[in-house]
Amino acid sequence: MPRKRLTDAEETERVLSLYEIERKYLSAGYLNIAGVDEAGRGPLAGPVYAAAVILKPDTIIKGINDSKKLTEKRREELFEEIKEKAVSYNIACVDEKRIDEINILNATYEAMNDAVNGLSVKPNFVLIDGNRISGMDIPHETIVKGDAKSASIAAASILAKVSRDRFIKDVAHKYPEYGFERNKGYGTKEHTEAVLKYGPCEIHRKTFLKKILGEQI
Repeated sequence: MPRKRLTDAEETERVLSLYEIERKYLSAGYLNIAGVDEAGRGPLAGPVYAAAVILKPDTIIKGINDSKKLTEKRREELFEEIKEKAVSYNIACVDEKRIDEINILNATYEAMNDAVNGLSVKPNFVLIDGNRISGMDIPHETIVKGDAKSASIAAASILAKVSRDRFIKDVAHKYPEYGFERNKGYGTKEHTEAVLKYGPCEIHRKTFLKKILGEQI
């Protein structure tokens, strides 16, 4: 059953409700609250991306939501609006070589910390999508499914997802045999078969291919 289309007033109310967590910390005296999220933990190829965003708690960005719930076209539209309306934003990535070196979990933490530390406006509290973080010196809270509960995290999820998808689309021209523009680096049947046929390319995460290639890695 298709989702009911909200009126402008209902959508505005929905967006404002996503600032509930931010308001809690604002009322506790934290002035600049950043949301942070990642994109690309699961793919076989390419970097993991993270973004950090600080929004004013009355900023209306209609349609903002968990990036996975949005169409690619809508994410692209919101990407530009978020950058325009954010108090501050920053996008960071950790490449596949670093992922192989320190593992994907630690690479994700590194990308998230880089995204936060690179903000031009320094946050004094950080809302993080997920259930844990390492290396975050700023006061913070981790929130499971935070990209559906916090406007700041939702905004970060969109910036991270669009940035990674753009990277993969660009690199697809260099490595057309893997179908990156379709699979975004994830281990689809097409992608797996291409790895078996052609072997890995320079942006593949070698540690992610061990189940596919075994001793060939």
